[in-house]
Amino acid sequence: MRYDYLIIGGGMVADSAARGIREIDGTGSIGILGADPDEPYTRPALSKKLWTDSEFGRDQVPLDTASDTGAQVHTGVSVASVDRSRASVTTESGDHYEYGDLLLATGAEPMRIDLAPSPRVVYFRTFSDYRALRELTKTAEHIAVVGGGYIGTELASALSLQGVKVTLVTSADILGAHMFPPTLAAGFDKGFAEHGVTVRRATKVTAGAEASARVQLQLDDGTTLEADGAVFGLGVQPRTELADGAGLAVDDGIVVDELLRTADEHVYAAGDVANYPDAILGRRRVEHVDNATEMGKAAGRNMAGAAEPYSYTPYFYSDIYDDGYQAIGTVSTSMSTIEDWKSVGKEGVVYYLDDQAVVRGVLMWNVWEGLDVARTLLAEKKPQTEQSLRGLI
Repeated sequence: MRYDYLIIGGGMVADSAARGIREIDGTGSIGILGADPDEPYTRPALSKKLWTDSEFGRDQVPLDTASDTGAQVHTGVSVASVDRSRASVTTESGDHYEYGDLLLATGAEPMRIDLAPSPRVVYFRTFSDYRALRELTKTAEHIAVVGGGYIGTELASALSLQGVKVTLVTSADILGAHMFPPTLAAGFDKGFAEHGVTVRRATKVTAGAEASARVQLQLDDGTTLEADGAVFGLGVQPRTELADGAGLAVDDGIVVDELLRTADEHVYAAGDVANYPDAILGRRRVEHVDNATEMGKAAGRNMAGAAEPYSYTPYFYSDIYDDGYQAIGTVSTSMSTIEDWKSVGKEGVVYYLDDQAVVRGVLMWNVWEGLDVARTLLAEKKPQTEQSLRGLI
């Protein structure tokens, strides 16, 4: 089978790419090969709205890619190799697909530990993982969440709101301390205890096993944590094997230019897997939904001939209990910070500055406007002071 546009990966990037193609080319054939058993769906809902919004149901998760764009979506298909000389791909089942232009939207794979597969163990990433975890909550009284980062904290929050006993294991001394200044991090951390979450700090899970319908996790402090189930949010690694096998440049992701092309003019990459030149922040790889949708659309348009540099700098956001934030750029307490609070710890903006006092990141805590101002500030790349930043957003 041959497609004018072939997309490997069935996530949000694939959906956005198909829509981007259709903005330029209304008739070219589009094929999507996804290893996921589900057609493209909105990923943020898996750790947010599906747990917190009673009016948001599973039927609202699919993105209706096929019906909206005319793309042929093949689910449960794993691609084994890409042959650039023949402009074709081969699946693990031995099927072949030819392409005019190819988009690698292979995403990222969850980090795992030495723990055998089990219905009581979930490495959280997909809609299937959400369904497995939701099923587990029907019988589990106690679930261990492993990982105190972006996904781990969202899952711990979501599960505790379902009335499940939650133990959160994190390598951090204080939750959020790698991103938030001390006072904010302390309040963020305290919020979990106030909602009944037990936090095991400054420790990591090294191994685990299932025994007697329980999961036993070995921690590096020498203790054992036992629960009815465990869900892992330990970060991800980009799926670059196909690109590597096809002889394309790989460096913490698939290396692309400003048009999202690899060294092969007929092969593009976008989303979690793409290492691209951000117009403001330099070469980077971004794992958040805003980048997936915007970069996917840009890749699709360029595959169809638009030839438009991807100049968008994406943001990310999270919701934890009654608080939420949006952020753009590099948000790390390894840099100096300037805090501008309307109400300390409740509503305000944190600016992250490098050694030259240039703003490299902006965090808006319970503030839902100001992204355009923040982008402009990052793009200016000039030294700032507390006075120049006060009241800016």
